[in-house]
Amino acid sequence: MSLPSNVHVSKHPCLRAKLSLLRSKSTPTRDTKALVNEIATIVGCEALGATLTAIDGPKDETPIGFEYTTTTLEPQSLSLVPILRSGLGMVESIQTLLPTPVPVHHLGLYREPSTLEPVEYYNNLPQHQGVASVAIVLDPVIATGGTCAAAIQTLREWGVRRILVLSVIGAADGVRRAAAEWPEGVDIWTAGVDDELTPDGMLKPGVGDVGDRLFLTIGK
Repeated sequence: MSLPSNVHVSKHPCLRAKLSLLRSKSTPTRDTKALVNEIATIVGCEALGATLTAIDGPKDETPIGFEYTTTTLEPQSLSLVPILRSGLGMVESIQTLLPTPVPVHHLGLYREPSTLEPVEYYNNLPQHQGVASVAIVLDPVIATGGTCAAAIQTLREWGVRRILVLSVIGAADGVRRAAAEWPEGVDIWTAGVDDELTPDGMLKPGVGDVGDRLFLTIGK
């Protein structure tokens, strides 16, 4: 499968096995939440390891009196941007990976059913504070890519210098569309990529509607 150079599909064997479990219709909500969290953790490790740099910080002292040089991250200005609703299932895992708390800014986007194009209904990016250097978009399923591309455009207009998109799974065409929105400023990291979409914009075979599975709203 040919994908752009700014798309990174994990080859981690544990990740592939967990994704297989997530695909199953017999996986209950509790396990779905756990699997999304675990997949996000592995994808996050790979993405942050390739993006952030450990640098020397100020001096500190151990409990028994030895001085040492602390370690901090560069860039230091980060924010998490979950796409509502399903992106909420990835927030805790990435917060756990990062050594210090970072702001969480929510974006609400949905696909208009007839056109499958994104519609923004919520945006709490701060307009009177410093803009993050790196925004980490949490979007578990990239289907048509429209929602992810819209989020990238919104964050670019906000002024971020770089965007990491962390995803559980994407469709090949959707991932290409999102990656092309800002090729020099965006990297997409995902656990897997499917070849096809159904006519109504669902991944095939996919994982179903992750938001519905996480929040028990299947059949709404």
